[in-house]
Amino acid sequence: MKFALIDGKREEARPNTSGQCLACNHPMIAKCGKVKLWHWAHKAAPPCDSWWEGETEWHREWKGKFPKLWQELPHKAENGEKHIADVRTAHGWAIEFQHSHLRFEERQSRDAFYPKLVWVVDGTRRKRDWPQFQRAWDEGIPVGHNSAIRKVFTFECAILREWAETKGPVFFDFGDRALLWWVFAKGSEDMFYIVQFAQEAFVKYHIGDLEQPGHDVFGSMAADFVSSVVRHETEARKRSVAQVAHSLRPQRRAWNVRNRL
Repeated sequence: MKFALIDGKREEARPNTSGQCLACNHPMIAKCGKVKLWHWAHKAAPPCDSWWEGETEWHREWKGKFPKLWQELPHKAENGEKHIADVRTAHGWAIEFQHSHLRFEERQSRDAFYPKLVWVVDGTRRKRDWPQFQRAWDEGIPVGHNSAIRKVFTFECAILREWAETKGPVFFDFGDRALLWWVFAKGSEDMFYIVQFAQEAFVKYHIGDLEQPGHDVFGSMAADFVSSVVRHETEARKRSVAQVAHSLRPQRRAWNVRNRL
């Protein structure tokens, strides 16, 4: 963990110090070696949160985009179950930065545990994921005149298939410091609508620069996107029907002439 309590204050690990766990209050010792990131570890017991994973530079960089008081905040359910969110915002969002592989069942458990959960997934963990995703994106179908929103098929994209049944918003981070890729709606079993989303905007929405307290910004944005997609596809179908009808007019005129003869 990045933080522990020292004299009641949240502190980062530093050599030769001890503290208390934010979630269970058990003793923590600072691990400050030369290989791994400096972190806190439980002194005599395994981690109290079974969902916790070892952190990478990627985790720390993402956490650092948010206020320290939002990082590693415990959340307790009504049944007493407790887990530590990577980030928990003032608007009630839990943000999980997921680097390692996560079993479908555990993902479902987290979706059910947090009232409002958004995922940021490290797309650089496997070399194959970006080429597969990029190919799916390039072969996808732009929605209307907006090339930043596309209908993307999952046939040969493993990372999309793996996160297909996730309830909360999912954002893929493929190492581009400017962009995320938001899987904002499922169209069918093998197809998703995906939109390019600025990392800066993602952070600002959560911090509050672009969001009102309590407002479900991602839910409303997804609804707006879906509405625009449906509207565009309805208009496209009408145009297609009109074009077919127009192409059949000469044949109908010829048929009418023959029948009058």
